Amino acid sequence: METSRSKQPRPGSPRTSGSQSIALGLERIGLISLRFPLLVGLTTIVLLIAAGFGLARIKVDDSLSQLFRSDTPEFKTFEEVTRRFPSNEYDVLIVVEGKNLLEHGSIEKLRDLVTDLQLIDGTRGIISMFSARQPPQGDALPAPLFPDQLPAGAEYDQLVQRVKNNEIIRGKLLSEDGQLTLIVLALDPAVVASSRLRNVIGEIQKTIDDDLAGTGLTARLSGVPVMQLEIRNAVERDRLVYNAFGFAAGALIAILFFRRLAFMIIGAGPPLIAIMLALGALGWLDFRLNMFLNVMTPLIMVISFSDSMQLTFAARDRLLQGEGRFEAFRDAMLVVGPACVLTHATAALSFIALQFSESELIRTFGEAGLVATLIAMFAVLLLVPLLGLLLLRNESVFAAEVKAADTALDVLRRFCAWIAAKMVSHPGLYSLLALFVVGGLGLIYANLEPRYRLADQVPDREQAVAASHRLDAKLNGANPIDVLIEFPEGKSLYDPETLETIAEVHASFEKQPGVANVWSLETLRRWLAEKAGKSDVATLKQYVDILPQYLTRRFISAEQDAVLVSGRVPDLDAGQLLPVIESLDKALDQVRMKHPGYKIAVTGLSAIAARNSALMIKKLNRGLTLEFLFVAAFVGLAFRSVVVMLASILPGIFPVVLSGTLLWLIGEGLQFASVVALTVSFGLGLSATIHFLNRWRQEERPDQDPAIAVERATVLVGPPLILTSVVLACGLIVTVFSDLPSLRLFGWLSAFAMLAALAADLLILRPTVTFLSRLARQMSRARLHLLEHEH
Repeated sequence: METSRSKQPRPGSPRTSGSQSIALGLERIGLISLRFPLLVGLTTIVLLIAAGFGLARIKVDDSLSQLFRSDTPEFKTFEEVTRRFPSNEYDVLIVVEGKNLLEHGSIEKLRDLVTDLQLIDGTRGIISMFSARQPPQGDALPAPLFPDQLPAGAEYDQLVQRVKNNEIIRGKLLSEDGQLTLIVLALDPAVVASSRLRNVIGEIQKTIDDDLAGTGLTARLSGVPVMQLEIRNAVERDRLVYNAFGFAAGALIAILFFRRLAFMIIGAGPPLIAIMLALGALGWLDFRLNMFLNVMTPLIMVISFSDSMQLTFAARDRLLQGEGRFEAFRDAMLVVGPACVLTHATAALSFIALQFSESELIRTFGEAGLVATLIAMFAVLLLVPLLGLLLLRNESVFAAEVKAADTALDVLRRFCAWIAAKMVSHPGLYSLLALFVVGGLGLIYANLEPRYRLADQVPDREQAVAASHRLDAKLNGANPIDVLIEFPEGKSLYDPETLETIAEVHASFEKQPGVANVWSLETLRRWLAEKAGKSDVATLKQYVDILPQYLTRRFISAEQDAVLVSGRVPDLDAGQLLPVIESLDKALDQVRMKHPGYKIAVTGLSAIAARNSALMIKKLNRGLTLEFLFVAAFVGLAFRSVVVMLASILPGIFPVVLSGTLLWLIGEGLQFASVVALTVSFGLGLSATIHFLNRWRQEERPDQDPAIAVERATVLVGPPLILTSVVLACGLIVTVFSDLPSLRLFGWLSAFAMLAALAADLLILRPTVTFLSRLARQMSRARLHLLEHEH
């Protein structure tokens, strides 16, 4: 065994028995480039041109509800409300704040602002404290709360007091301390869905800046359209950052360790081309970039760069052994290619596992990842040998130069040899320790609680989240929550039972702790009864008819067969919000029993998120647990070895449970982004395991201790495994530059899981496979001995 450590092993032969069987011969796709380089080159150029047009077709999906899109009755109700009451999805919330808000000069400027905002093309109505009216006098229509000519002195002070005490706006459009006001500007739905949204929001911002200049008031924008625009901008900006950083990281590492520009292009070129081809294909297939699909660039990079580096290293070793470039890349393809195919297959399984989610967004991410993985596999297998043939010349001169200047890789080889020797010295002990460590971390991981907040899906370095926080603090909530009331056949809007049902729902809504700013037709009805002493239906109908359509459509459907009671809740974690939703739903049961013909449903994005997020996260997590066993069985089947199957379980689970423990230690629960990151990282992290097992299987000899093959394989594949793991981490950690919290979480957690997978590969896989292999041989000899004894 000492001899094997002191002497550098020769790379395994492609003719080693069984080396091709794990990929069913699919690695031979790469040999096409060696036989028909011109054809493959021209095809690649054509596909790149087509991919360029596909890239131009990619659009951004900025919908906040996409994460919860499903076929469930709750989501269908939410979509129905959005269609019939087009308000919350198209409202820009303008939060104006300042200690001098209600001063004479500030009110004049604010009223000018409200007037100017209505003149912006693309808007369709506005609600503000200037919408409020005086109590009606007789049969005359009530006068505005703010007269055309503002009074001065004591009369103005009395006006301010009336404004603060007005039931319509107090606590809804004006904070109790009179220092914050909310202006709700409704946009045309066609604008929100188009590229014009950026220009309209920009015009709104410019109007605010111009009208409030010098007042000392601050104004921030929030609401779904603003959040959508910020998501859109962040996704587009992040895509540029990821592409640039991914290219730089891959190229730098390739140059540092290959020490040749040609090898840098061979190692980094196929992944970059894979990115172009995959994104182009997603564009042609009409996938839309969103918070998850935006990580597709670094994911393609890490999937393809890992195998590209493995193939390039293997070919480089053969060139240093004196082979020509054709033979070197052919042998590298036959030896390393099967593992490349299998790593892409396991990554594809990780994406397939996401298809079991109820979220359409996560399923779409899984579909896109599957497409990208297949494209990346073909790109690597075909382009690495192609570029090797085209770019390498004078192999003998290269071998002579590099052999004398391969210091960095020699250091890595010695480190790998030292680690392997330590790990195989007491394989049973280290395997037992690994089992206890993984089991302990698994217990901590099992205690992670699901977490979800709407703000995590929106850029947190922009104004929308800051404005929402101010609404949470001063008006008790920025996120809408609704109760839909649908009338039975034969019941009209002004039927006494309908009005009674609306009143009872409104009252239950108002009494619910955690809900504020409740509006409905009942708000108008109460105001008329209290201020005008009129509670007859005719007066109510008269006032509804004179109100602008954009205002009435917030609460009354166009067909007048349904109404909405709308409130606001703070942006809390779903676990904190769910009891509020369930308590409200339970309170409404009394109304449902009293009025059985009326359909009453609590809905809104906050309600959907609170109800579904925990369940969806738990299902994703269960899917990940099942994936451990499924992928281990898949790898074992591919290698046709129970030892391989069992050996791959602990190193596969370790990075996931360690990452989960880290989330637990920093007080983070399981979010959508973290579960998806762990699911994908599990598939990617198996790359190191598969490449090692592939080489170990080729180095194994029946007449030698399995530890010798473990050490040889570690020295051969260890350096590229370490380098590619660093590249994987670099390719994913770039997402920490994102403005989207969920994307930042995805990035750093995936990068951490990559490094944990490398640690598991070196410290768990080596002793485990040695121990299991020795045990299998002992059992085989014992069985053989028993059979001989019986005969």
